[in-house]
Amino acid sequence: MLPANENFPSFVNEFFSKINMENAVLITIGDEILSGNTVDTNSNFIATELKNIGIKVSQIFTISDEIEIIKHTIKSAFEIGDLIITTGGLGPTRDDKTKKAIAEFFNDEIALDEATFNHLKAYMEKRGRLEILERNREQAFVPTKSTVFQNHFGTAPCMMMEQNGKLLFSLPGVPYEVKPLIKDQIVPYLKDKFSLNYISTRIVSVVGIPESILADTIEDWELALPENLTLSYLPVGTRVKLRLTATGKDPVILQQELEEEIQKLLPLIKDNVIATSEDKIEKILAEILTGRKLTISTAESCTGGELAKMITSVSGSSKYYFGGIVAYATEKKIEILKVRKETVDEFTVVSEQVASEMAEGCQQLFGTDISLSTTGVAGPGKGEDGKDVGTVFYTIRIGEKEMTSKLYMPHLERLDFMNFVSQKIIQDLVGILINN
Repeated sequence: MLPANENFPSFVNEFFSKINMENAVLITIGDEILSGNTVDTNSNFIATELKNIGIKVSQIFTISDEIEIIKHTIKSAFEIGDLIITTGGLGPTRDDKTKKAIAEFFNDEIALDEATFNHLKAYMEKRGRLEILERNREQAFVPTKSTVFQNHFGTAPCMMMEQNGKLLFSLPGVPYEVKPLIKDQIVPYLKDKFSLNYISTRIVSVVGIPESILADTIEDWELALPENLTLSYLPVGTRVKLRLTATGKDPVILQQELEEEIQKLLPLIKDNVIATSEDKIEKILAEILTGRKLTISTAESCTGGELAKMITSVSGSSKYYFGGIVAYATEKKIEILKVRKETVDEFTVVSEQVASEMAEGCQQLFGTDISLSTTGVAGPGKGEDGKDVGTVFYTIRIGEKEMTSKLYMPHLERLDFMNFVSQKIIQDLVGILINN
């Protein structure tokens, strides 16, 4: 077994340099993913990291931890891609089916690797867990043909196998172990061993135009795109993200090509474009607020803090976000945000008038230029005032001016409702700020 930090012999490097590493297949192993108990965040992360070095993920498999299924899937994956990455299924017990399946697929056997065992011992010692070293000894048993990438954040190592110039990496499934293995070891290894294309992406965010009409409007432009550029339509709530992807050898030229095509696109839909760089709506808002030195606060009810969560997810948000209140109970809207009881009695708590007073109270409480408020019924039951599930009023207040809107989305489940409303409010705010 060749340590991951050593170079292959020159003739092997020459062989690898002739192989195109263009397509990858990801295999997620584990019943907890299939049952829906655990969300597969690893595939999203790995696909993004591979895209950044010019490797496209062609397919993602999610399978159970059974030897024959794993072997069959690896076989299918090698028929599709040049690079296979598996996550999950690696454990400290002798019945580790993933490791056995990999060894059987490559006609190999499993044996103790002293370097891996010594790494495991040092890892346990550093954490004061030497008493369980023997229980984890099986983690140091790996296929004899494998190249080991040591795991610095867990006990299961990453194993690499090769077949006809194609590679398989087998990783543990814990996300905080997967991320450093991919970013710090596997991606640098692939970049060093292969001549890879660069992939550059730009996002154009479009609002106020249905996707079908948008497609018709820009059809001629899209059909005239250069061969190395592709376009994807990505709906997010009521926004459509146009993702332009360019592939090639020179990243500077790719960026120039993307900018040229975007400049051709803008005259066709300029009134509907709110951003031509950032992807997430909260990052678009961050750029505007930072550039104009504006501050913002939130008063939430039915969104349960989702607005605040989105805004503060952006690094540096403390410069413009002063704070927020989740005033879920009606009496707290009255007590903290100074909503008048008479307003609630006359119009009910889920109303345009209450949303307006919440925003005004929030703005005064935090002393911000902008305030956002939400009041509604996320479900699954009706609100205390009898309003239907999916009803929401929200106010955007900028200085002394405000806009209050109503949405009705009874088809959305509770968490989807909270996210959709928050996305829509920030999107509306961005549109207002851009046009004023």
